[in-house]
Amino acid sequence: MRRWVAGLLLSLVTLTGCGVGGAPVRASIGARQALTSPPEMLEFESPSTRLELYREVARLSEVESGQSAQALVLFPISQSGELVAAPGFEPRTDLLQSPDAGAPLQLSFDGRAGERWPEDRRESLQGLSEREAAELVARTLLAHWKINPAGVVQVDRASGAPYAAAYVDGILRINPAFLYMAAAYGPASQAGAVQ
Repeated sequence: MRRWVAGLLLSLVTLTGCGVGGAPVRASIGARQALTSPPEMLEFESPSTRLELYREVARLSEVESGQSAQALVLFPISQSGELVAAPGFEPRTDLLQSPDAGAPLQLSFDGRAGERWPEDRRESLQGLSEREAAELVARTLLAHWKINPAGVVQVDRASGAPYAAAYVDGILRINPAFLYMAAAYGPASQAGAVQ
């Protein structure tokens, strides 16, 4: 009996080492951890992984909606001189489908804060550049939050920030990792990802 068990264990070790059998288990990361990581980490994740992270962010946005931003929230905005969590959005919201708000918002991506928005197109962003994806997400979020600024809104790249997007003092800061999550909604959800 011992020989049989030892032989079985040896066979399993051999098969697993040769790539047959179970795949190595990867610890999954949460949305907050993904936001504070370099965006390149998310770029090469599967669309289904990025979609699940996006859904987690959306669910958290609904839970945090309207709370004081004294604690860390994913979408802080300044409202009547106070920092609060922005109105949440549903996990089925496509943030790359910018609404036609009539009078178009004026956005600036000049990168005066240091980080420039990359212009090269990325497959993980539905073929858009980070800058193009940021513009669509900025327009969608600002419309959803009912923010109608009189002047130009500066859109800054905030990689590694502990939030997805923040609107404070007329500046919208978007975490590029969030763009990779938001871009997964279309292709991954249409490719039969579990709802």
